[in-house]
Amino acid sequence: MQKAAPYSSTRTRQLVITSMSIALVFVATFFINIKLPIAANGGLVHMGTAMLFLIAILFGPRTAMIAGAVGMGLFDIMSGWALWAPFSFVGRGLQGFIVGWIAWTYGRNGTKPGVNLLAMIASVPAMLAVYYICEGILYSNWVAPALSIPGNITQNVVGILVAIPVGIALKKTRFFRQRG
Repeated sequence: MQKAAPYSSTRTRQLVITSMSIALVFVATFFINIKLPIAANGGLVHMGTAMLFLIAILFGPRTAMIAGAVGMGLFDIMSGWALWAPFSFVGRGLQGFIVGWIAWTYGRNGTKPGVNLLAMIASVPAMLAVYYICEGILYSNWVAPALSIPGNITQNVVGILVAIPVGIALKKTRFFRQRG
């Protein structure tokens, strides 16, 4: 039996990591969530944001962008929020890219907790803007979307509070020490 070329094994490994990341974001969003009694349309705090942040720290911007976009877009489609799916695709993909890009720039590879925290915080305005525009379009009202901002901020704070300590712990494992 002939040994596979390193290039194809690297591509296969990246495909598996990206696919598992999408599944992790989707499952954490779909099954681990709490509905908030905020505003007319409520809000949702879920662990999908924490998984998105972790994926960005552990695997970088490309994987995080795809996992956030597809994982949370799929959640919207599967849970009756299909109108939101395109906006989640853009907003969460952008958020994952921003966190990963900042955390992995200059060869840091997500190894600096302070930079990772800054990256997560820096991604929040982009996510808020995308969902604000989404609600403005869906509700034909540019005032009502402001009521969702506290829930969206809560969602991100919970994600940060989970992702930072878990990311620190995972980066100390042999698997991630070898990668970054």
